Amino acid sequence: MRVLVTGSAGQLGQDLVLLLQKQGHEVFGCDRQEMDITDLGQCKTVIGGYAPDAVIHCAAHTAVDAAETDIDAAYTINATGSRNVALAAEEAGAKLVYISTDYVFDGMGEKPYHEYDNTDPRTIYGKSKRAGEILVQSLSSKFFIVRTSWVYGKYGSNFVKTMLKLGQEKPVLQVVNDQTGSPTYTVDLANFLLELIRTEKYGVYHASNSGICTWYEFTQAIFADAEEILGLKFTAELEPCTTEQFPRPAPRPRYSVLEHLAIRTNGFADIRPWREGLRDFLRELQ
Repeated sequence: MRVLVTGSAGQLGQDLVLLLQKQGHEVFGCDRQEMDITDLGQCKTVIGGYAPDAVIHCAAHTAVDAAETDIDAAYTINATGSRNVALAAEEAGAKLVYISTDYVFDGMGEKPYHEYDNTDPRTIYGKSKRAGEILVQSLSSKFFIVRTSWVYGKYGSNFVKTMLKLGQEKPVLQVVNDQTGSPTYTVDLANFLLELIRTEKYGVYHASNSGICTWYEFTQAIFADAEEILGLKFTAELEPCTTEQFPRPAPRPRYSVLEHLAIRTNGFADIRPWREGLRDFLRELQ
């Protein structure tokens, strides 16, 4: 297959490009230098010129707190940019994968969110990503909307790398213990996306590693597994804390567990447990 990846310098984008190449696909990784997604003409020229079978749209404004004040930037990239990519992909006859987020829900639930539950984003980031979903659904005839959560990988900065660093530097480390979700390893997510684009099973999917934890429990696992796999020694004493102790400009979802209903009903194998993904990630860091 010929696949074009937007946001190819991001943490998911880099793993996707490598995986596509490894599996023998023709891949064109597009970052800002290659294609400005906010420019419709450029999107049509680049995507039309490459004539891909599929476009995986990873490019996004993901600075959750910054989006609260820079509203225009969030919507320009996440809504307008996604519209441009959708129009160009449709014109080229390509399948489109739009990477979305758990933030399209209010995060106040107590049971996992299904793909067709009502969305109710509480942040500008979530609202702008939901706007992107709506535009993709209305402009593309061959789309996969894939919502994911708590993403980390080898490339770029993320929670796991931050905890590995802080755990060796700080005497005490407070981590939020009242937000629940599913950590997602980029390699596992990328593998699922590659499986998806080979099909015509279009629609909305929730894709995260299976199983749930709080950020505090995730950190406990990071420390335990990093000590065993990497031989690291952590000086920090871990302390659970509440969301209120760490006020942020954008409210964080208290509960952002995604139910993998579409994965099961479309006959795909579920994504493996998050702890297995974490251990493989640490081995990769080795």
